[in-house]
Amino acid sequence: MRIKILAVLAILALIAAVAAPLTAGDTPEAGSDAPAFKLQDQNGDWHDLADYRGQWLAIYFYPKNDTPGCTTEACNFRDNIYAFKAIGANVVGVSVDDVESHREFADKYKLPFILLADEGGEMAQSYGVLRDWKLTQIAARQSFIVAPDGTIAKHYEKVDPDTHTQEVLEDLKTLMQSG
Repeated sequence: MRIKILAVLAILALIAAVAAPLTAGDTPEAGSDAPAFKLQDQNGDWHDLADYRGQWLAIYFYPKNDTPGCTTEACNFRDNIYAFKAIGANVVGVSVDDVESHREFADKYKLPFILLADEGGEMAQSYGVLRDWKLTQIAARQSFIVAPDGTIAKHYEKVDPDTHTQEVLEDLKTLMQSG
């Protein structure tokens, strides 16, 4: 009986190890410098963190273009983009999808903001959100607010695609008033 229990526990541990994603990189803490990046957007144009110096920036990482949660989140940012612009904040979405996939996603849903193609996962890794599922890598659904001085002002580890945009917008307003 004891051997069967140990065998079952060993099998469960193996399943958990295979099913669980591996994380890569440490997540930068609030107050630390935002990790630099240089990536292409959905139009093939290059962007880096220095482009946003002196401005507030909301960076949202998401797993995959054109999937239900990712589409909901992207469309919510789209529907609120004028509110972000009104307070002087930029929005950038990031996934490990390629430039062409981003172009199709942005065109299909008329997304008026930058989608960065982090094909190699370097940016996701530097922000501590890259997940390795053995056969594929994805960016975890997490977001960051980067202050005008280039530091992380806020990190969202748990993101609800339905309500996240409003949460980021309200937090940006609060951060701008306090800083």
